[in-house]
Amino acid sequence: MTLTFGTAGVRAALGPGPDEMNDRTVALVATAVARHLREHEPSGSTVIVGGDARHGSARFVDVAAAVLAAHDLVVVVPGSPVATPVVSAAVRARGAVAGLMVTASHNPAGDNGVKVYGRGGAQIVPPTDARIERHLRAAAREGVTVPTASPGPVRTDPTPGSVRVDPTLVDDYVDSVVAALPRPGRPPRVALTPVHGVGGDLCVRVLAGIGVDDVTMVREQAEPDPDFPTVASPNPERPDTTARLLELAARIDADVAIALDPDADRCAVGLAGPDGRWRMLDGDETGAVLADHLLREPLPGAGGGPGAHADADERVPVVASTIVSSRLPSLLVPARGGRHVETLTGFKWLVRAGEPLRYAYEEAIGHCVLPDVVIDKDGIAAAAAWCAMAGSGGPSVAARLDALSGEFGAHVRRNVPLPLAAGTDPGAVLDRLGALLATVGTVRALDGTAGLRVDVDGARAVVRPSGTEPLLKTYVEAWSPPAPSPADRDDAERRLAMLGEAVADAVAEAVARRDVD
Repeated sequence: MTLTFGTAGVRAALGPGPDEMNDRTVALVATAVARHLREHEPSGSTVIVGGDARHGSARFVDVAAAVLAAHDLVVVVPGSPVATPVVSAAVRARGAVAGLMVTASHNPAGDNGVKVYGRGGAQIVPPTDARIERHLRAAAREGVTVPTASPGPVRTDPTPGSVRVDPTLVDDYVDSVVAALPRPGRPPRVALTPVHGVGGDLCVRVLAGIGVDDVTMVREQAEPDPDFPTVASPNPERPDTTARLLELAARIDADVAIALDPDADRCAVGLAGPDGRWRMLDGDETGAVLADHLLREPLPGAGGGPGAHADADERVPVVASTIVSSRLPSLLVPARGGRHVETLTGFKWLVRAGEPLRYAYEEAIGHCVLPDVVIDKDGIAAAAAWCAMAGSGGPSVAARLDALSGEFGAHVRRNVPLPLAAGTDPGAVLDRLGALLATVGTVRALDGTAGLRVDVDGARAVVRPSGTEPLLKTYVEAWSPPAPSPADRDDAERRLAMLGEAVADAVAEAVARRDVD
């Protein structure tokens, strides 16, 4: 058995086995991608290969580059650790047919992976993933030769079978992002953490390019460190991961607090409340503020991306969110003259929602603000766009949130993972769960993916299985009427708690029935 190739690539723990990340599995993935490209692209096509600063990433970049070059492809590598958006941007800017990024994003320190991009720089979707999966299985049966040394990069004109080091990939990314963003009239003071990842210096460069020079990084987390020594998890969605950032923001009297994940494709932001205490916004709060701002004041580089529907009205800007994100964009976007599109989870679907794509986000702090530069989530561009907004002289972030609540009602959320015992079939639990939740509200299956949605008066919940862990993810939301009173907000919180508890109880009963069966 080998790693299963998903719609974005592979990700697993580092180790020697066929289901773990090592030289052989990386060589298998690269072989599968190369064979797919040889079937569908001309010989000598260009592929971009980059990696972050995780354990094994540098070696895996060498392995993948050597395998791809052996299949008569032109391979371009940056020559140093890079952020994931750099690879996506380079695929598009250099006319490459594919890109491979060695990263495990915000997974634990012992993991790594390979993410695959197609033409244009977007993550691959079916049937491409299935085709690569077939090649992966065939290569595993036949065996592959794992390169024993660096592929020996050349710095001359690219030729088929060569590997070329091109450090200007990073410079081109910085220049493209800076050119597409406005310079704030009142540059904000910024507290920043890359959470031991590769995005710190790159984010500072981009911010400086738009005139934001007052940036202080969390000192203990500023340099790349694959062990992530100061955090239990490098995921900025976790409060303990951003604790040092909020302490720094308060200490320096910052205007903006920004946390990137280790490969810098995600961005979380914080703000100070009326009492001066800092907190991190969740992905839906950030998404609503950015959607409102980008529809009112389009960025200089605003445009569309690949994969638009042929019948899309190109005059109406598209804002996309997912089935597990807040319902607020479905109200906000039409009110600002845009077209809201709800997609399955994952940026591979979000960036294909339609054109002209103005903005796409997922509740897990992923944001695509410059689809003509990076047609994927990009934490650095999102951070810079947020700073440009914060320094524009317009309303404060707190005032923007209050205004949205006044216009569209307060939206409160509770996203809770519910663990399942090892060996539990999530599909069987979901089958039982549907009948149990039918006593709570109206239940329907999600379209195009495993999961359920239950609707009650003034609240809804989505339950779906995790693709990587033995658990069910629950996303519960409740809302109030516009211009909510304190009583209205309390009532929304009550409905949120009631539905969240009902879902958790139903999951527990569905699991218990499985144990009895």
